[in-house]
Amino acid sequence: MSEEIMNIGSAEGDQVLELDINRLKAFKNHPFKVTADMSMVELKDSIEKYGILNPLIVRPVPEGYYEIISGHRRKFAAKQLGYTKVPVIIKVMKNDEAIVAMVDSNLQREYISPSEKAHAYKMRYDVMKKKGNTNVRGRVVHKTKGKRTVEILAEEFGESTKQIQRYLKLTELIPELLTKLDDDQLSISAAVEIAFLKEEEQKWFLEAMDYAQATPSLSQAQRIKKLSQNNELTEDDLKDILCEIKREDISRVTFKTEQLKKYFPKDYTVEKMKREIIDILKIWMDKYWNL
Repeated sequence: MSEEIMNIGSAEGDQVLELDINRLKAFKNHPFKVTADMSMVELKDSIEKYGILNPLIVRPVPEGYYEIISGHRRKFAAKQLGYTKVPVIIKVMKNDEAIVAMVDSNLQREYISPSEKAHAYKMRYDVMKKKGNTNVRGRVVHKTKGKRTVEILAEEFGESTKQIQRYLKLTELIPELLTKLDDDQLSISAAVEIAFLKEEEQKWFLEAMDYAQATPSLSQAQRIKKLSQNNELTEDDLKDILCEIKREDISRVTFKTEQLKKYFPKDYTVEKMKREIIDILKIWMDKYWNL
């Protein structure tokens, strides 16, 4: 056996090998972000204390390396800790089968951003839409006769058909707007409406958000969409609409991003800061309200 691969046991019947970490590559077009957030800190602490308890799932690819199906975050944490080898289970998979396995394993994570879920659903949808791929796992999971792909996907993930359609539509947003969606600067309902805009109009919309320092309500987003569909939308229209005062803003407690940035690491997004603040408030409530 090569120095790069060593047999170290088995897990539920699968052979566990130790593989050089540099031979592991991210899954192509992997939609799930690997970031240095609090959950990553917890993962690193766990690996430092107990090692990698769950082997990574990888598959060999023609380019001569191994593509990660499950375990991108474990690889990142291990590399940060100085690991040179990690435990893996090697599975031979075709592309479509690998996409299904990658998406399904990552959708089990505790927190998934809207853009991650949207692109993950889109990858699964595209695989299932291919002729002969309604049975992508090698077994019949649903009675598919007479059902649309989006309906089958909705059943599989416990979502409504409408919700799946909304997530699929979100993949048509430009990357900058997807970031604002993930950072909670744009609601999912409004983002779906904005996704109907042409690419150039979405760029105008992004500039208008920065100009007005505001996010659209659902009704505003619907008005913007209607103007676009009527080929009447202009940059000035977007600025005018976003500069309107929304009723809920009158009583809303808000902070400027700059006010909070100094209390968090530089790479923290607005959404990360929000989650951290909520976690701190929960700890504070548990400590002082339950005395």
